[in-house]
Amino acid sequence: MSLADRVAVALELGSVLVSCLLFAGTFFLLASGPPTGRGDPWVVLIGVGTAFVLVWTVVVPLYERTL
Repeated sequence: MSLADRVAVALELGSVLVSCLLFAGTFFLLASGPPTGRGDPWVVLIGVGTAFVLVWTVVVPLYERTL
């Protein structure tokens, strides 16, 4: 298996894991009611989602151009 294949497998499996964690986190936070105080768990959830989107829209295309 080449390096490019390993990177692709890691990205795909990581994406599935992050997607499942974001879904579970959103479900848990919605079930716990509206945020109180600073809402730190919501900020973390949004930050992880933003980082996930940036990986697929910025990092992956840049990596593919270097191949």
